[in-house]
Amino acid sequence: MYKKLLSLICIISFAGLNITPALAADCNKCADKTLAVEHLDVHKKAPCNLVTIKTTKKTIEQGNVLLFKFDEKFYSKKANAGDTVNFQVPEALYTTEGTLLFPAGTKFVATVTKIEKPKWLNRNARVSLIFNKIVFPDNTCIDIKAKPFTKDYKLKEGPWTTFGKVAVSTLTLGIIGTGAGVGFGFIPTPAKIGTGIAAGVSVGCGVGFLVGVLTPGCHYKAKKGETVYAILLEEISICK
Repeated sequence: MYKKLLSLICIISFAGLNITPALAADCNKCADKTLAVEHLDVHKKAPCNLVTIKTTKKTIEQGNVLLFKFDEKFYSKKANAGDTVNFQVPEALYTTEGTLLFPAGTKFVATVTKIEKPKWLNRNARVSLIFNKIVFPDNTCIDIKAKPFTKDYKLKEGPWTTFGKVAVSTLTLGIIGTGAGVGFGFIPTPAKIGTGIAAGVSVGCGVGFLVGVLTPGCHYKAKKGETVYAILLEEISICK
């Protein structure tokens, strides 16, 4: 009788061991149940704009684009690979449907991976960095993997900055050329001042344009509060 009772206890215990993991798995599935699929409207060219809302977390899918602002000044001439750069969200970020993702004051930490100095033929400096950490206002942290949302995933000065550099060079040497032209015009006779000015402006502006175009480009600068778009290379899961 004791042997039968012992056998029965063993059978029940063995069955319980097999049932418990199954019940736990079912509970986990229930805990991660998808409640809704919502959307982000940060950048119209984002490869993805989906946010999955689950029972225990909110998942921003890979390919979404987020908007950050520099939390400090940045100058590529003084930066090096390995430097840390801090950003914030400009304001609290919600899905289009109204779910809060990042409260105001959420910080994003990036690491500079490479600095490409300005090169000849007016090629601007390029900054490679990767966003790797999110710090919420309550000081909880989660990991993130994102890069600047640009054609080559690098930060660089825009075409207007380059145009301004060329324009300044052209104008500066144009003025110098004008002065020189006036001087040369006075040498033979004052009547030739107009000819001297025309020649000086033409030569000065031409040289100034070539200097602006052929010399190294601009370093990358960003003021505190300047915004940058970043694309998620992996999904982000935020616990509720």
